[in-house]
Amino acid sequence: MTSSRHYLSVTVLAVAGLGAAATGAEDVPTGDAARGARIGYTCLGCHGIPDYRNAYPGYHVPKLGGQHYAYLVAALGEYRAGARPHPTMKGQTTSLTEQGLRDLAAYFATSEPVRSGAAANESAPKAAEACAACHGSDGVGLLPEFPTLSGQHADYIEQALRAYRSGARQHPVMNAMAAPLKDADIDALADYFAAQSPSLRTAPLPARPQAR
Repeated sequence: MTSSRHYLSVTVLAVAGLGAAATGAEDVPTGDAARGARIGYTCLGCHGIPDYRNAYPGYHVPKLGGQHYAYLVAALGEYRAGARPHPTMKGQTTSLTEQGLRDLAAYFATSEPVRSGAAANESAPKAAEACAACHGSDGVGLLPEFPTLSGQHADYIEQALRAYRSGARQHPVMNAMAAPLKDADIDALADYFAAQSPSLRTAPLPARPQAR
């Protein structure tokens, strides 16, 4: 198990950035959800199917329904920049303009955002103490830039944490947070946040046109 001193130092770093993050959230231009539904229809081949799995490595693609808009904008930008390595996501995001990324994020965030239930469903593992500074005790991101983890697929959380730990995914706070985690810590965190509710949902499909 990692030392409490390390968790404390990284938690302080995360909390110190809350003010800047809050300001940044106000600066994210709003996308057009209707336009995002049109340009993002191909995304539903993965994100619109419950329990759909990434081919290799094998894990469930993330649930996006109810996720924060500002976080989705940031995540899509990271895929395009290569900070999150994934060939399909790289191809999808590099084909879009900045406005297109915002429109796509707006579409996937159109369902009611997951809101904190204020209480965790079970006792949190030791490794989750520092996570609460950004993700809350029940996994609901405290600010729009912080992803909600509540009800996310456990195996998706596991692969994300392992990627941050190895440096395959690049994020200044998450790389520091994940670096000392053992496999058992990652498994415990993934199972804990996946068990929380209210839960993220599979992305909603667009409404079918009415027959005339």
